[in-house]
Amino acid sequence: MTNEELHLLVIKISENVFNKPFRHEAYFNSRLKTTGGRYMLQTHHIQLNPKSLELYGEEELEGIIRHELCHYHLHIEGKGYKHRDRDFKYLLKMTNSPRFCANLGSAKRKSGAIQHVYGCVSCGLLYRRKIRLNTAKYRCGKCSGQLSKVQ
Repeated sequence: MTNEELHLLVIKISENVFNKPFRHEAYFNSRLKTTGGRYMLQTHHIQLNPKSLELYGEEELEGIIRHELCHYHLHIEGKGYKHRDRDFKYLLKMTNSPRFCANLGSAKRKSGAIQHVYGCVSCGLLYRRKIRLNTAKYRCGKCSGQLSKVQ
């Protein structure tokens, strides 16, 4: 699906479901990683994650479009457009729009795995650290022995 086809789909959904016109732009943004779409407050544009179409199909994409159009139309009308607002929750229910999109996978984050292991030469106590430390500067907290890198 191209951006032009997406824009026409958003216009069609806006007119059929909300009975209101969509007068701004809608396009794919591949930089979105964990969210299905986003409504831009300043420009009133709607950005959608192409990954949602690839993974879950057009039905999931239409649900995300309805969700973002709820933000759009409420913001244009000056009503509560945020997720916590009563107007927004009511419009979601009336248009049968999803509150959340399907899981698109988590963003690449630093793993919480321990990368560095240090051991005391005297007592053998192990220290697990995410960040490398200077063994000449630090000593064992138990016996004040010298530390050496194990892994």
